[in-house]
Amino acid sequence: RGWERIWVLMWADPVLAPAAALGLLCGSAVAVAVWKWLGERQIQQKMEEAQRTREEGVKKMAEAVRQFREQVTHPCGAQTDAILSLPLLELAGRLQEGSLSPKTVLYTYIEKALEVTQQTNCVRHFIPECEEQLQEIQGQKEKGLLYGIPVSIKDHIGHKGQLSTCGLVQYLGTPEQEDSVLVKVLKRQGAIPFAKTNVPQSLFNYDCSNTIFGQTLNPLNHQKTPGGSSGGEGALIAGGGSILGIGSDVGGSIRLPSSFCGLCGLKPTAKRLSLSGVNGPVSGILSVPSALGPMARDVDSLALCMKALLCEEMFRLDPTVPPIPFNEEVYSSSAPLRVGYYDTDGFFPLPPCMRRVVHETREALQAAGHTLVPFSPLRIQYVMNELFLKTFFADGGRAWLDEFTGNIVDPSLKPQVTCYKIPRLVKKLLALILKPLVSSWPPAQSREVSARPSKEHTFTGIPGD
Repeated sequence: RGWERIWVLMWADPVLAPAAALGLLCGSAVAVAVWKWLGERQIQQKMEEAQRTREEGVKKMAEAVRQFREQVTHPCGAQTDAILSLPLLELAGRLQEGSLSPKTVLYTYIEKALEVTQQTNCVRHFIPECEEQLQEIQGQKEKGLLYGIPVSIKDHIGHKGQLSTCGLVQYLGTPEQEDSVLVKVLKRQGAIPFAKTNVPQSLFNYDCSNTIFGQTLNPLNHQKTPGGSSGGEGALIAGGGSILGIGSDVGGSIRLPSSFCGLCGLKPTAKRLSLSGVNGPVSGILSVPSALGPMARDVDSLALCMKALLCEEMFRLDPTVPPIPFNEEVYSSSAPLRVGYYDTDGFFPLPPCMRRVVHETREALQAAGHTLVPFSPLRIQYVMNELFLKTFFADGGRAWLDEFTGNIVDPSLKPQVTCYKIPRLVKKLLALILKPLVSSWPPAQSREVSARPSKEHTFTGIPGD
């Protein structure tokens, strides 16, 4: 009835009509502002609760480490340094033979992870169930390849009882009901997942920051980013708080943090490792599928991890994974290889330092007796523009933008979000204006370099034929 009276006044009395209209407009504006404030306050409360839960987890782990140290009668400083300095293969061997106990190794790495995350904010949450896993493996008759190895996993890899947030508020408060297939296989091989690491909001960023858990720093230089989206993994491993981690990669999310943090990382072929139980902000992207992969300090660690994961348990739990085990004969072989390489793809300009590394690697491989064949990726403009960009963003980024409904956008993502929100008509006008400016990119020189092998190494046909 109140609204009816306002409308009557507006239409019946020309003197009161403007005032009534202004009052209605102001009231609506106030209602919208209050509604928006209440929504943001609710989001803030969820974030604060998640941060409190995280801090409680940190305190719980710190207390567990303290209690363990009190039980140890001998001085442990030298032993701690010795354990942290062991390469994965040697640590695994010591655990297998029993000269080191899984309990000592686990609490040593938790203690170091607490120190590293205090400096870099790399651990999103410690996994308290790691103590239960410790008890389980100590009762196993058969020791897996990763027996007693503490392993960190990226935020969105499902672990029973833990959140998989992707740095987004809407995923708070819904713990996973069961382990992902990858976590199940890790546990079957004797590994102990002990920490979930931080990620950028929505995972679609080469930085590592979100509005819930904050910014992760590079342990080698706190003024730099560790990269993304597996940035928490990169920072934790590079800081010495983990010896083996599992990240994920679509367009560089393992490779970039590994590069930024001085680590080794592997993006396997898609579906080589199971994605069952792995959360993601956008589903249905088939053109460029995500892949899980290991991150560590050296190549041998990556090989051991893949050897452990590519087992019958993985193939049994997820029939979509091709049942192809790790080929130790090929990996250990010293037979000369034929290796194709390029120092630019003709699309992304590379800095001189990266080209130098490619050429140094080529020279090292040639000195070891391998055959190096330069090649150029075919039809790179078509591949990037038609097969990648137009399929990856087939909906104009709509599904990705929907993930930010009810979220406060992280500052590092605001330019990207703003760009995707530009109306379609405006995008078409901008494309029309900018097309002449970018049609000649990349520069002719880089296209020529990428399209033609050097005179020193010429070839015909597809590399490897």
